[in-house]
Amino acid sequence: MKKMLINGVHPEEIRVAVVEDGVLKDFHIQSSLKEQLRGNIYKGKISKVENSLNAVFVDFGREKHGLLPAHDTNGSFLGGGSKVKDTLSVLKKGLDIMVQVNREEKSSKGALLTMNVSLPGRFMVLLPHQDLSGISRKIEDEEQRNRLKEIITQLKPPAETGLIVRTAGMDKTKTELSKDLNYLLRLWKSIEEDFHKNTGPCLIYKEGDIIIRSIRDYFTTDISEILIDDEETFERATEFMKTVMPRQKKLIKYYKQPKPLFTKFELEHQIEGIYKRNVRLSSGGSIIIEPTEAMVVIDVNSGQTTNSKTIESTAFTANMDAAEEIARQLILRDLGGLVVIDFIDMKTRDHIRQVEKKIKDGLKVDRAHVVLGK
Repeated sequence: MKKMLINGVHPEEIRVAVVEDGVLKDFHIQSSLKEQLRGNIYKGKISKVENSLNAVFVDFGREKHGLLPAHDTNGSFLGGGSKVKDTLSVLKKGLDIMVQVNREEKSSKGALLTMNVSLPGRFMVLLPHQDLSGISRKIEDEEQRNRLKEIITQLKPPAETGLIVRTAGMDKTKTELSKDLNYLLRLWKSIEEDFHKNTGPCLIYKEGDIIIRSIRDYFTTDISEILIDDEETFERATEFMKTVMPRQKKLIKYYKQPKPLFTKFELEHQIEGIYKRNVRLSSGGSIIIEPTEAMVVIDVNSGQTTNSKTIESTAFTANMDAAEEIARQLILRDLGGLVVIDFIDMKTRDHIRQVEKKIKDGLKVDRAHVVLGK
């Protein structure tokens, strides 16, 4: 049984956990000490054109200017249409442009920006000035995909407006998807109006807080209840759910028990494990997780895995256990980019395929696109 737990009694740090049968499956935290930028949309001003990087730096109101690569520009926002080829020739210093934060600031690096704006709703993602429509890769049923493609065609979004149906939209009706689209179109209209009437650099759209994002992005039909331990947070979540998913409003419950919410579900020690380099496995082995500037390196050790009769079966047992835990840790720690995993050597092809399938299946729930290589 899967539950979403929202710990909001301390407003300076709000935590959201998804738990299945006592195991922490997903975890998000929002601290008042660190402002989240990802998803925010700004009216920015180009501060420097850097031909050597094939990119421009943009002043969007932060101390560190953001980096906008040429491939993340959008000609439709530049007055030359989407067919602008040499974008750097159009991007001049001092030019006002609309940008969205794609990646947070990191140490000495500024945020990574894009002009390909995306606005997520509950069931769909709106892509203004982008000729792109599609269905989430995680919707694999061909009949469902064809049904949703037909609905997108019938909805007739405005010209040069892309749409992607999210996983949450899989079983939704045309009426439900149409309501979501209309909400996103109204939101986009207000963003465009704010861009034109405000003087940049300035913020023109702020991505929802962790409560709204969690319900919008991580609530799935297999979640049986959402428990919230703070009354104000509970009321805000209920109001949002009533707007976007009125039929699921009854799943939100106010947790009033004296024992802290995360303690009751024995999550504190699991959360501590997210920040440890060494993760113990139930089979007796372990994995070492080393995030670096260039990549994430993960090493699998058999350790005390000695129940099997042969070296091959010992390696297989340890690798299968590690594959499941690695997928879980990558999601919990929000690790991405290049990930290199050093599994214990195996000779049997079938064992290798099973380990690959194990980690692939474990990452299916990850919202990020994953490419598995050898």
